[in-house]
Amino acid sequence: MRTYRFSELTEETLRALVTLEEEDSAAETWEDMQTIPLTREESVLLDYLKSDMHQRHLPLMNEATVWTRAIYPMLRLAEQGPVLAWAGVPLKATYPTFGLEGEADGALAPSVGGRIQPPYLIVHEAKRGVDAPNPQFQLYGEILAAAWLNWERDAHTEQEIFGCYTIADNWTFVQGVVSDIASDNPAFAVRLSKRYNGIFEAERIVQILKAIVAKHL
Repeated sequence: MRTYRFSELTEETLRALVTLEEEDSAAETWEDMQTIPLTREESVLLDYLKSDMHQRHLPLMNEATVWTRAIYPMLRLAEQGPVLAWAGVPLKATYPTFGLEGEADGALAPSVGGRIQPPYLIVHEAKRGVDAPNPQFQLYGEILAAAWLNWERDAHTEQEIFGCYTIADNWTFVQGVVSDIASDNPAFAVRLSKRYNGIFEAERIVQILKAIVAKHL
């Protein structure tokens, strides 16, 4: 059985491993998740982040700097109860016919005793350069690994895991549902959101993140 690094994954590889179904979901799917109001403190912090991002040349900064200034602070605004924002999240899964391993850039996941538990949302920051892999398929692999970890814990027939990939300060969300996890050919249904801009649609991004956390809590 072969184990794949997330950076190795392509559309062709994934389709050989799972039954992959992709679709652009209706705008209402994500608009319905934008109803949670932000607190006054969250709004103040978000205004500061937007002002800071607006003044910087984010597309010219390296990935680590963009992550620190524009991505991780917004993840932290979605924290609730035991669910925290994490960075550098190792993931490893062993499906019946293939394995997956690597490290996700970030996640929203519960904490127990300071230890990360299987995540609800995975974040992948796109790498730059002409040779950089497609961020979608790396994220799909990370979602599949997170789904396996959650299935190992609760054995639910279907595992719903959210994800998003970021390019500079732009966010695209993914709703993933993985089923038939114990079979030789798991099913993986994916719904993609539109692209959200981290400056002009920051409130919507945070509302979606908070809705994902609330859904699992």
